[in-house]
Amino acid sequence: MGVILVTSRSFSGGDLDLEGRAAVAGHRIMRGPAHHDLEQLRPLLHGADAWIAGTGPVTDAHLAVARKLKIVARYGVGTEAVDLAAAAARRILVTNTPGANAGAVADHAVGLMLAALRHIPDGDRRVRDGDWSVRRGRELGAATLGVVGFGRIGQGVAKRVSGFGTRVLATDPFLPDDAVRAAGAEPMGLDELFRAADVITLHAPGGQRLVDAERITGIRPGAVLVNTARPDLVDELEVARALRDGVLSGYAADTLDGDTAASASPLLADDLADRVIVTPHLGAQTTQAVDNMGRMSLDDVISVLRGDEPAHPVRSNA
Repeated sequence: MGVILVTSRSFSGGDLDLEGRAAVAGHRIMRGPAHHDLEQLRPLLHGADAWIAGTGPVTDAHLAVARKLKIVARYGVGTEAVDLAAAAARRILVTNTPGANAGAVADHAVGLMLAALRHIPDGDRRVRDGDWSVRRGRELGAATLGVVGFGRIGQGVAKRVSGFGTRVLATDPFLPDDAVRAAGAEPMGLDELFRAADVITLHAPGGQRLVDAERITGIRPGAVLVNTARPDLVDELEVARALRDGVLSGYAADTLDGDTAASASPLLADDLADRVIVTPHLGAQTTQAVDNMGRMSLDDVISVLRGDEPAHPVRSNA
């Protein structure tokens, strides 16, 4: 029997009985803290054959304790929190769940666009205060949408807004122009896209700054910015300044710099409440996405523990 350490809060929290599936395959699920505190995880890692890891860090120090570990299955897409080089050096396989939550995040991005363009959260707040005055919005179908990062999620957004009749521009340094066109968008450089789009939605990987003071100076006045990707893609102070100056008319995001410790974010200032919408990482939180991530990560674990290759390996660039 293999011991599978699970540190994702939502694993097996959907419609699928993944713990039962693991048991049928002859393995036992053992739960651990999502924050990956090493001292709390130490006794659990010591006996683990596999680790289905959430968003917490997976460091060389963690892996050094896990002498039996054969695989770290990242429950999600991003692997920036995993020390891939350390895992490779210890001959520990790393996998992720590409595409598992793409539809859910694409849905959420479109929802945020509509909420920002039609001032839906602000309207709800005002009605609760007895204010039924009308604040005029804009239609998504009349807007030009700029998609920054045209992978699974970005293409999913383009597919969804096609039903509104929205013109879609897209930029992606890893995708040829003909592939962008085939997926329903017009290829365009990043700076040109910022000048042309009424709504800009970010779906690029973290570790880079795409929205800073310089780029904001070239943005179409009154644009709406949506970020369901990573907080470091935007300079929050500059975005707040652009909202106050009227350069941006709205900002909607599923993440903030520091996240749960981000109460001091400039974007949460009271005077911006009518122009800023923030959700607490709701993008991937659908029953279907939870089931997809859990099933894919568990299937890879079961494959490795029986001596087979996983379906979704992640390679170290080191």
